[in-house]
Amino acid sequence: MQRLVSHLYTHPDPTQSEPSVSKAAPTPPYIINLDPAVHHVPFTPNIDIRDSVNYKEVMKQFNLGPNGGILTSLNLFSTKIDQVIGLLEKRTQAPAPSKEPEQSTVEFMTSGGKEKQPVPAAQSQVKHILVDTPGQIEVFVWSASGEILLSSLASTFPTVIAYIIDTPRTTSTSTFMSNMLYACSILYKTKLPMILVFNKTDAQDAQFAKDWMTDFEAFQTALRNEEEGGSFGGEGVGGGSGYMGSLLNSMSLVLEEFYKHLSVVGVSAMTGDGMDEFFKGVQEKKEEFERDYKPELERRRAEREQEKKDSRQRELDKMMKDMKVGGAGSKPKPKPRKEEPETVSDAEDSEEDGMLHDDLDYEDEMDSDDPETGIKERYRQAVHDRGLDQGEDNSFARYVNMAKFT
Repeated sequence: MQRLVSHLYTHPDPTQSEPSVSKAAPTPPYIINLDPAVHHVPFTPNIDIRDSVNYKEVMKQFNLGPNGGILTSLNLFSTKIDQVIGLLEKRTQAPAPSKEPEQSTVEFMTSGGKEKQPVPAAQSQVKHILVDTPGQIEVFVWSASGEILLSSLASTFPTVIAYIIDTPRTTSTSTFMSNMLYACSILYKTKLPMILVFNKTDAQDAQFAKDWMTDFEAFQTALRNEEEGGSFGGEGVGGGSGYMGSLLNSMSLVLEEFYKHLSVVGVSAMTGDGMDEFFKGVQEKKEEFERDYKPELERRRAEREQEKKDSRQRELDKMMKDMKVGGAGSKPKPKPRKEEPETVSDAEDSEEDGMLHDDLDYEDEMDSDDPETGIKERYRQAVHDRGLDQGEDNSFARYVNMAKFT
């Protein structure tokens, strides 16, 4: 990371091997540190997880170990990913052109003839965002927080993953194949462009690793030499485990197709050798992201949005069904279609029937809205029909009591 930052400061065009001096000030990268357990970093990060989460306090409060503390710290930091993306979007936007207004006569006279101070230039647009992740691969790649961070970055910016390999420790075929399996799992887990970076080429040239990835016979020769030398265990020279050699041989055949999707570069963080090749590979992977990965990300995002929309619609339909809204029982029954009258008498009969129906509807409405008023009306009608004397005990209460037993 320190060599990357230094290279971007000294090389206006990072794809050039020789440093150059530009008239314009170099554009510094925007650095994010996601390792909460690191004690010291040889660069100044713009966003540091240690400013938001105290790693030791997390371990103490939740009674966790080192890996559990890192994972929990990442989970807490991922809740602020929207703020991080907002900051990155502001810094990657091109600065708006600011036109300095001309100095007026009043300003010139009040300033004593001095010229107006120039407006300070806006911050330059960030071209590179460097994210330093925790060294524990399984903690970051296979966790929910790591997926949230990567998916949020990939949905907003072209994102490329650089997998760093210690070249001197990868000279054996078993360690080399282990690193390739790690890289394969990260590639298919994140579904993002990846560059394999063989570091420390000043101590060990990485040409052997490139040959093993491109030439199957070269890897078979190295594997045979290790088996004969007893590198895989066993008694004496040549007593290597046949199972181990057969396993590595099968893996090399399986991963041959996987190697075609990777860019391989050798760099030295000590001398800076190969950094230009690294940024050329990053540029190629950026174009690959825009061409192949971005449409796939947009397609998956559209599928998730459609799935959420369908889920909301199903929940709404279920709720409406429970409330019996929109069902067959709640719809008003259609009124029977009236036949057209043929004569004047038929029209008069229809009008009388319509008035009768309206009166009945009105009585039903009164009964339904005010039951007491409906009972009183029926009581008065019953008294009138029977011709009862007003002196008799035909009170309203008695009528109601009689109605209960009839």
